[in-house]
Amino acid sequence: MQSLDIHRNDTVKVLTGSDRGKTQRVLRVFPDKGKILVEHVRMVKKTVSGKTGQRTRGGIAEQESPISVSNVALVCPNCGPTRVGHKMEGDIRVRICRKCGQTLPTKR
Repeated sequence: MQSLDIHRNDTVKVLTGSDRGKTQRVLRVFPDKGKILVEHVRMVKKTVSGKTGQRTRGGIAEQESPISVSNVALVCPNCGPTRVGHKMEGDIRVRICRKCGQTLPTKR
């Protein structure tokens, strides 16, 4: 299983596609597929059937679709979209911003 530099609740900027330029929050990460789910990015329509006895309505619902990690850039709070580096602080491996060198917060 590959490790990703982008975690859940990180802010990312979309670099390619029809949603280029949007800055949104990461909802879910799929490290085995190399994809992430970004809030309000790559919206698709899905047909939902109504369940009998459960009072759920059928129809057409919109939901996010996964996007490749290579199509987004992590947003540093100080300098904006950046690449991610790593360094060791004691026994812990932390993410750093490649532009300013500051440690990136981990919101787990």
